[in-house]
Amino acid sequence: MGTLSSSPMTNQATLTLLDDRQEWARFGQAVSGDEKNKADDDWVSHVVIQGMHCAACAYTVEKALMSVEGVKSAEVSATTHRAKVVWSASKVLPSKWIGALVDAGYGAVPALDTSLRQIRKKEMRMALWRWLVAGFCMMQLMMYAYPSYIAGDGDITPEMVNLLRWAAWVITLPVLLFSCGPFFANAWRDIRRREISMDLPVAIGMGITFLVSSAATFEPTGVWGSEVYFDSLSMFVFFLLTGRWLELRMRDKTAGALEAVMNRLPDSVERQKADGQFERVTVARLQVGDLIRVNVGEGFAADGVIVQGDTLTDEALLTGESHPQARAKGDLVVAGSFNLSTPVVVRVAKVGEDTQFSQIVDLMQSASIQKPRLAQLADRMAKPFLLGVLLLALGSAAWWWQTNPSQALMVAVSVLIVTCPCALSLATPAAMLAASGTLARQGVLVRHLQALEALAEVDTLIFDKTGTLTRDAQRITQSWTAQDESAENVLAWAAILAKHSLHPYSRAIQLAFETSGVPSSETADLVLEFMGQGIEGQVGGKKLRLGSLKFCKVENKAVPQEALSAQVHLCSDTAWLGSWKFAEDIRPDAAETVRLLQQSGIDVWLLSGDQSEAVQLAAKQLNIEHAQGLCTPKDKLQKLQALQAQGARVAMVGDGLNDGPVLSAAHVSMAFGRAVPLAQSKADLVVMGDSLMTVVHSIQMAHRTLTIVKQNLAWAAVYNAVCVPLAVMGLLPAWVAGLGMALSSLGVVLNALRLSFLTRN
Repeated sequence: MGTLSSSPMTNQATLTLLDDRQEWARFGQAVSGDEKNKADDDWVSHVVIQGMHCAACAYTVEKALMSVEGVKSAEVSATTHRAKVVWSASKVLPSKWIGALVDAGYGAVPALDTSLRQIRKKEMRMALWRWLVAGFCMMQLMMYAYPSYIAGDGDITPEMVNLLRWAAWVITLPVLLFSCGPFFANAWRDIRRREISMDLPVAIGMGITFLVSSAATFEPTGVWGSEVYFDSLSMFVFFLLTGRWLELRMRDKTAGALEAVMNRLPDSVERQKADGQFERVTVARLQVGDLIRVNVGEGFAADGVIVQGDTLTDEALLTGESHPQARAKGDLVVAGSFNLSTPVVVRVAKVGEDTQFSQIVDLMQSASIQKPRLAQLADRMAKPFLLGVLLLALGSAAWWWQTNPSQALMVAVSVLIVTCPCALSLATPAAMLAASGTLARQGVLVRHLQALEALAEVDTLIFDKTGTLTRDAQRITQSWTAQDESAENVLAWAAILAKHSLHPYSRAIQLAFETSGVPSSETADLVLEFMGQGIEGQVGGKKLRLGSLKFCKVENKAVPQEALSAQVHLCSDTAWLGSWKFAEDIRPDAAETVRLLQQSGIDVWLLSGDQSEAVQLAAKQLNIEHAQGLCTPKDKLQKLQALQAQGARVAMVGDGLNDGPVLSAAHVSMAFGRAVPLAQSKADLVVMGDSLMTVVHSIQMAHRTLTIVKQNLAWAAVYNAVCVPLAVMGLLPAWVAGLGMALSSLGVVLNALRLSFLTRN
């Protein structure tokens, strides 16, 4: 966003600049596909919300956005502080719905803005200063309070006691005015807008504590008594800010990792001019067909083909494979990967939203703001819970007022502080986001966070065969050659013709010839490919045909009986020359994947549209008991629905090419992303690499995630069940309540972060 995003978008001049249509693509994209009504001009924008602290804040932000005419939907994550806004350009402009956020007391920054890192650093630096001031003042206040705690009757004169109290009052002012500043500002925002967030009860507690202590300092014989709580206030603020700062650090780590992925594209690139020289231009100016030079250490700005140079690339984002990949002239390179060894020149094939990288970013952004079912329940409970906290604090104060007004107010403070619902709100999304980040590093993109919960409940898993359990490539399993010809020559002639076709059988013949090491200088002339039949051409002065039995016209050409079952044949006009039989290459980790799934109690099925013979052969090799061939997409869907009717929790793993209906109908689904454009995938999880073991790892991660979520929810419930009664009975001082609240939220986040450090078994 350049100058538009150096700070949160809060002033009217900056907001007006965002109404320029050319700026919209910088923080969003036009809605496309089935989601779009052709008569509308709808956009999806992603922004990071400034000033949020809890689930109630997320609810307030969503409410503010949805109050604007033209905003069709708004989703806000209390964990990542990101918002996804769908709006109609024919009814509203960005300045209006962002302005509504500003009016509600929040700021917004584009989610892909390069200045976000600086903004977060500034926020963390200020949070650290507030924490340091609170800590320093807390130590001073404890020094002033300590003599009163240990002194006996007559050890300290009343004048010295008053002096220490006045000194404590003065030292508390920086804590109240600086360290507590955000709490009071957010509380005032809630009061003005008649909303509620967790900062409101916390600020009320701080204010009451300071006022009661000030009254005791100014008038020790008054109705509020002579007890002062400046040390408790400073300790509470210090513990609370400690928890906030650590949460901020962890959120910065999560957000930084997400942005590190999203901002992998370079800001500019060297593009070749008409005179052959290179000029540096912004990525936005790239067009299909441009030649760009990518130096060592730079990222590829677009999908393209290498036209000059050989190199190694880092494609971990796209495949989950951490090892460098060799790329030579003619090979495809993808946006978001990095050039590791030598400079290369690339011809641009896809730019912007058409690149695979753009689709991955869109998936990650969508996942980062989604709310799992348990998190949605916590968000709905947050506001009523906070209202209940205020009523409980008021009731506790009223009960204690009859015997001790000073104690009544401090009991109310403890109740306000200890019942903060932060831990409950963070319990589910923190674990889900940590797990999805770990899976992304392993090559699995989670499109819907709810899928992790569903995946943990799976007891039946259906595999597609072609492109899933097997590779897309074919391999030669058997060959036959005419007696008067050498096998090397026949394979060479077939490879010369196969070079002109992209059919899987043709690629397998080329690969077999290349690995044989036999040289050949012959070329093919007058080559014609007949779709679905074969290839015809002149090789070495002879007219040859490579293809099916019917295409090669092998009748009366002395073809061996056993070769008739082969899929591909090579013949001249007068004689049969050779035949090859092919089989799909089962993935090397397929058998181990199936074994581990069955070992964990999951019933494995194989449903494929391929011939029954091939399906049964694959099932036998992989030890899959339930297998069925010749399945149409409708057949697969009916079988899945039959299993679901029997009570099974079914997961579907396919390549997405013709499995859309069954992927959508499954409880949870996984697709191998290279087989189909990501934006069209119906799967809940998209596997970017080739390893089937990611299916096992994903299920294991889902089980661990659900365990963490249950632990977090149990901890939050136990904490409130124990501490709230203690606070109401007056047995929980304010500083202990603050410590408990901070440790509760911190414990939930730390427990969730354990998922970030898990590696594959």
